[in-house]
Amino acid sequence: MKNLFAKIAVAGLFVLAPVIAQAAEGYSTANVNMRAGPSTRYPAVAVIPAGSSVEIRGCLSEVNWCDVEFYGGRGWVSGQYVQALYQQRRIYVGPQYYRPLGIPVIRFSVDNYWDRYYRNRDFYRERDRWSRGPDYYYRDRDRDNRERDRDRDNRDRDRDWRDQDRNRNWGDDARRGDWRDRDRGDRSFEDCRPGDPSCDE
Repeated sequence: MKNLFAKIAVAGLFVLAPVIAQAAEGYSTANVNMRAGPSTRYPAVAVIPAGSSVEIRGCLSEVNWCDVEFYGGRGWVSGQYVQALYQQRRIYVGPQYYRPLGIPVIRFSVDNYWDRYYRNRDFYRERDRWSRGPDYYYRDRDRDNRERDRDRDNRDRDRDWRDQDRNRNWGDDARRGDWRDRDRGDRSFEDCRPGDPSCDE
């Protein structure tokens, strides 16, 4: 009978093992931004206060960033701001500890991750640009800002030209007025050039 219970217990552990391996408990070591992706350039979605408990859902193999859950929200935190309990001591989460802590190595995709967690966020509208990576997003945004600035400069230049045209038109009207005055025989505003027979009077 004892043998049967032991077998059931072992079988239960094998069934639960994948569930246990899906998350590890961690603690933030500082007030840290939880971000929408594994880089400080992704938008911040929350601030995790120092000492707060987080569930580590997985980490990237190539860079030390982890997908964490904090008060029901999901986001990314650098492993240098997350500690976990390992052999009765707290250690910073790093690739060498992923397997012993039961942290799965995962991948990040803006489309999948943002569709799941950020549909109601303002930055979700620009997910197509973010999906190429934060460096591309910022390069595109900087280019758009330069184009906006160039358009603004062109509008200012056009306004300057319109102002000059308005001033020029006013001068033309004044000259036309001079000619009207000349037609009336009033030569007080007339420009006389040397050698002009009309000025010889």
